[in-house]
Amino acid sequence: MPTSLRLAVAEFRERPGRSVLPGVALVVGVACLSAALMLSDAMVSATARGASTVPAGVSTVVRPTSDGEVALDAAVLDRVVAVPGVRDVVPVRQVRADLLLDGGRAGAGRAVAEIESTREDLRRVPIGEGRAPGADGEIAVDRVTAYRHGLAPGASVRVADAEGRPIDVVVRGVTVRGGFGNEPLIVVGEELAAKLGGRPEITALYVFGGDRAAVSAAAGAGMRAQAAAVVSAERPGNELMIVLLPFSILALATSVFVASATYRAVYLQRQRHTALLRCLGAHRGPLVWANLIEAVLTGAVAGALGGVAGGSVGWLLARLFDAAGLSEVLGAVRLDPPLLPTAGQFALGVGVAAVLSGFAAVRPSFAAVRVAPLAALRTSEGQTPDRAVVRRRYVFGVVVVGFAAALAALGLMAGGIGAVFLVLFSCIAAVGGLFGVLGPVVVPALGRVFGVLAGRIGGAQWRLAAAEVRRVPQRSASVAMPLLLAAAMVTFFAVTVGAVRTVEDKFEDEPRPDAVVVDAGHRVVDAGTVAAVDRPEVRSSLVVHTAEGSRQVRGEPAPYQVLGADPERLRAWLADRGTAVPGFGAGSVLLSEWLVEEFGARVGQPVTLDGVPGGPVTGTFTGTIPFELLDGANAVVGATGFAPASKVLVTLRDGADPAAFRAGVLDALGSAPTVLVRTRADVTAENQRMIDIGITTMMVLLGLSVAVAVTGIGTALTISVQERRKELALRRALGVTRGGIKLGVVAEAVLLSLVGVVGGGVFGFAYAELTLMSLGVFAVPSVALVPLLVGGVGVVVLAVLSAFGPASGASRIRPAAGLASG
Repeated sequence: MPTSLRLAVAEFRERPGRSVLPGVALVVGVACLSAALMLSDAMVSATARGASTVPAGVSTVVRPTSDGEVALDAAVLDRVVAVPGVRDVVPVRQVRADLLLDGGRAGAGRAVAEIESTREDLRRVPIGEGRAPGADGEIAVDRVTAYRHGLAPGASVRVADAEGRPIDVVVRGVTVRGGFGNEPLIVVGEELAAKLGGRPEITALYVFGGDRAAVSAAAGAGMRAQAAAVVSAERPGNELMIVLLPFSILALATSVFVASATYRAVYLQRQRHTALLRCLGAHRGPLVWANLIEAVLTGAVAGALGGVAGGSVGWLLARLFDAAGLSEVLGAVRLDPPLLPTAGQFALGVGVAAVLSGFAAVRPSFAAVRVAPLAALRTSEGQTPDRAVVRRRYVFGVVVVGFAAALAALGLMAGGIGAVFLVLFSCIAAVGGLFGVLGPVVVPALGRVFGVLAGRIGGAQWRLAAAEVRRVPQRSASVAMPLLLAAAMVTFFAVTVGAVRTVEDKFEDEPRPDAVVVDAGHRVVDAGTVAAVDRPEVRSSLVVHTAEGSRQVRGEPAPYQVLGADPERLRAWLADRGTAVPGFGAGSVLLSEWLVEEFGARVGQPVTLDGVPGGPVTGTFTGTIPFELLDGANAVVGATGFAPASKVLVTLRDGADPAAFRAGVLDALGSAPTVLVRTRADVTAENQRMIDIGITTMMVLLGLSVAVAVTGIGTALTISVQERRKELALRRALGVTRGGIKLGVVAEAVLLSLVGVVGGGVFGFAYAELTLMSLGVFAVPSVALVPLLVGGVGVVVLAVLSAFGPASGASRIRPAAGLASG
């Protein structure tokens, strides 16, 4: 070990620049990991600071279990109050409310109104600005809603009461917590909550005193009783880490591939030096250990640099997420990650980089020490690999590719978020097998195809470049690897975007109402609303009555929507939409395909819809109905008495302006601020906004891995030029101009970039489809051509730009000095 350490330190001291080249990609990879950790911690910190607190003195917290089968109601409260030793029980309650912020009208997302006690010692929701609401006409709003609408303590807003009438209130505070998505959070007092209407939902019980086991027994099945300290220590969900982690793994895996390819090129350049040491009696073991120690030191330095750089990367990502709207969707106005990692994050980055660097150097190290001592008498480039080594490489490569195929198959069978990770690791293994282990076979084979075409078009320099790709396949594979990874990631992104667009187009093509008029608070649709819908733009309309039913599916409650309408009007409206329902009348039932399967329904047989508030509804099953055609109804009955009128479905005339229809209805309903008009265009715009946020996020995160891959292009080409110094000097001596030398290096980079673009394109396309299938998205394979073409051209341009530096260095080699270097 001392000998190995001395050899490693000597190599660092003699050629420090070449020793640290493999760590360049690891710097970027660890920076991505550190950025992900700091960003996710910033999100958790933002949500944890605003999470509801447990008041002092609470001994036990009772909450429903996660399955949600049993509701926490007044009966549970009464049983817990009766437990001996319990001094007090405070229910945690919330109710739904309508904030009238958008032009004095309700939005599509109803607010969650936390009912706060006026007692200071029982307040739960932390207030960041101002104070908690006290009087009847006061509220507090979440910070995301305050940011979106420019609200501050003292601002006047309106909320709707139980009848939908506006109530003027004053914003007294802004909560530390933000709303989630389009769902605002407000805090109200008891009196205002009573005016908002609706039955308050009890989400938890704060129990003062009493034995926890006795409280748990009294609460009964479906409830969990936990110590207050345990509940207070709970951390909120980390949705951002779920988004960032796969891309961090991908960036690290890319850095390992790039580092391994660079180590391979570095050790190939040292081949004569290694062979001379073997001639002088050095054993293989110390040489391997020297390489690994050097790699671990390189990784540790790279990890330290990457950990420090992670803060800047995280800050830039945070600003991009803020601009794209992802931060608001996750409940934060602005993400503020620190510029420097914590000690634990820094140590993790150094450790991960050191381990990955050592891992990347293992195989190249063992390959390097297999050089026979007599190889010192030959040029390193002229070595012919041992047949046994080649055979073992082929076998190992086939095993790795088979393992990747097995992981992909498991991912397709598993489904869910776990399947994404299985497919991700399958992708990593497949890249390692096909283009890492088998790269010296795959890359020259692809290069031969482009070389023939390039030689006919470009002349001698391009033919020499094509021959160079085939002559030293190991080096060609090392240069092509980062290019291939970049192309694969660009293609993955393009295919994913194309699939999302395809799914969205299919969703938009589904039969659905042109517009839906409904009350935001699920209030009754009155005659005035129905009259306001009768406008010149309308071809037909249908007043429907809806209720929520529930059915036990595989032991869990499954809610579904039951819609009722006058049978004749329903048949007429559906016929206007091009859908016939023969035999449908009073006492009939139509079901969506999902409910047909769950009910085992057969045409002509009776079906009972359970869980409807007015009692079970029974009718004769007469056929199926598209789920979206009646605004998400799972079951349709030819009756109206089981529920009040709830919405109006509208079909517009051909060429009618949906925006004009919405504006006209809302103008006519100025005294009903909670009535919404939701058109197909509105749904499309909201879906498009969410897709754009997702695409922007994915593009940025994939860009991190592409950045890692690009770092390997320049390092591999630099080593390649250094390795071929004598050959390039010989070309100069034979009369090749400096421009010709530059063109040769650039031509080689272009050929290898084309190999990477084509190989990575096929690879990225295949794994994008596998990822989508593992998530249950079965779309016809499609590609967003513009991002794909731009990305492919970008990879080639980056290859050319990265080749300029090494090409300039190659052109400056003097023939005499180059030949003398031997």
